[in-house]
Order: sequence, then structure tokens, then C-alpha cells
Amino acid sequence: MRAAAGPQTTRTRTARSRARRVLGSLALALGLTASLTVVPTASAHAAAKYPVGNVGKALENFFNSPDQVAGANDWSCKPGREHPTPVVLTHATFVNQGANWAVLSPMLANEGYCVYAFNYGMAPISVGRVGGMGDIPASAGVLRAFVDKVLARTGAAKVDIVGHSQGGLMPGYYIKRLGGAAKVRTFVGLSPSNHGTTLLGLVELGRQLNLLGFVNEGFKGLGTPALVQQQAGSDFVRDMFADGDTVPGPRYVVIQTRNDLVVTPYTNAFLNGPNATNILIQDQCPRDYVGHVGMFNDGPVLQNVLNVLGRNRPGFRARCTGYGLPV
Repeated sequence: MRAAAGPQTTRTRTARSRARRVLGSLALALGLTASLTVVPTASAHAAAKYPVGNVGKALENFFNSPDQVAGANDWSCKPGREHPTPVVLTHATFVNQGANWAVLSPMLANEGYCVYAFNYGMAPISVGRVGGMGDIPASAGVLRAFVDKVLARTGAAKVDIVGHSQGGLMPGYYIKRLGGAAKVRTFVGLSPSNHGTTLLGLVELGRQLNLLGFVNEGFKGLGTPALVQQQAGSDFVRDMFADGDTVPGPRYVVIQTRNDLVVTPYTNAFLNGPNATNILIQDQCPRDYVGHVGMFNDGPVLQNVLNVLGRNRPGFRARCTGYGLPV
């Protein structure tokens, strides 16, 4: 005959039951956050071909997989009817394709896009991992050759480009100065350094103290001129936008966060032009704390990218979930 459960046993069982429920809820919440679920589509219900990464995967890729990322550079990929335009991804300063696109690349590939990425701007001090530091026009030349390769392999007439930070500026040079306007359908910049950055006033302070020239000569000596070219008021920025922000042909889309502390003021990311659309992510999700770096894994940002490249629904508003890094 089973003995009746005493008060201590009952309390223990109740505690265990509560613990299971808490752990189950926590696991569900973490799973939903890590998955960065985006706008549901037909393919979203199919088995994903590529695992979608997260911050940890981006860090792992930075060191162990700088030259490749899940979902990108399948040179046998042929664009289908639903997504006929290949997507080229251009990374930010100080990173590489493996780190920057650990989330978006597999996400796009799982949606049925042909996705391509490459590294650019490696300097002598880059150790094969820290990219985006070389001369921006030279990097745009690398992009031009890469786009030509993508078009030749896929048979497509044009590409879409999605770039982060400098990766949202450098392709603009390719489009304006190197004949890219005829080969690009849509250019999406995530917190792009379009009109340069004041670095929270440090650039102007350096000018006033007559130190900026000394610092910039040091950057050039290290083979990192892009760090000079992206400063607000630099010769590169002035020449780049002297004849306007955009050129006819491509569609320009800027997605920016009010919390950007790298491109400052944050409005320097925005473009003016009849074919330019500027999206401030906090207009859709006021509580989204994402910063400049975190644009790569921010749920609302990624939802907007998928909408722009896909259906491009007017008045689109992201679901406010899965916020990116607040830095």
C-alpha cells in the first residue's frame, strides 16, 4: 500500500512542476528570439536548407569562416520565377562576409534567392578577416567584377545589392561611377555611411585641434584609407555626392536606426532622390533598441529587407520582435 504523500513531498513535486513550466517557457522564448522569424511565406513552412545563424554564429564565422557563409555562392544556382534577381551582399568595415551575413544569407537562400557574397578592402593588417579598410573606389572595382561574374553565371539581367555600413556606401560608387546603374535593380543600405560620420563629434574636434590630418595620415600609412574616406566632409564624400545622391535606374532603399552611434548623425545615412526611400526602423517599432552593428540580426530590419526584395508592399510594417544588438 502506497504511503500518503507528506507536505514536504507535495511541495517538492509542485516546485518541480513549476520549474518545468518555467524552463519550458524560457526555452520557447529563447527559441523564438534566436529564430528571428520573418514575414511568413510559402517557403517558410518548408524544411530550411540552411541553418539561420545568430550572434554566436557570426562571431564563430569571423574567425573560422571569413571567406564563406551559409546560403551564399552556390554558383550552380539559377534564379527562379518567384525571385529572378540574384542578391549580392556587401559587408561592413572591420568584418567579413562570414560574420556580417550569418543571418541574412541563409534566410534569403531558404526563401529561394540566389545569394552571393565576397570580401573586399582587406589591408596588410587585416589577417584575412578584418575587411572594408582599403580604398573605396578600388573596392567598388572588385564589386564590379563580382557582379559581372554573378550575371554571367546566373543569366540574370540585373542584381540586387544589400550592404551594411560601408557596404551600403561602396556600391553607390559602383553604381554612379563604374557603370553599375545598368546592372543593379535595387540597392538596400543598412545603416550606410553615405554622407560620412562625425563619430559623435570626434572628427570635427580633431579638425579644430589640428590633429585630424595626423591621424588620417596614420590610417593611410596602415593601408586603411576607407577609415578616412568615410569621415563627414572627406574629399571622397564631397566628390561622391557633388552631383546628387542617386542616379536614374536603380531603386535605392536606406534602412536606418535612430540609435546609430557609428554613423552620426544617424540622418547622414539617408539619401535624397526621386528613386530613394528612407526607412527609420523606429517608425515601425518604437521600442527597437537596435544599434549600428546590430542591424545584421534585427528582426524588423530583416523583415523590411525581405519585403523590399520581394513583394515590396506599400506601407509595409514589420512585426516588432527579435531585436538586434543594441550597439
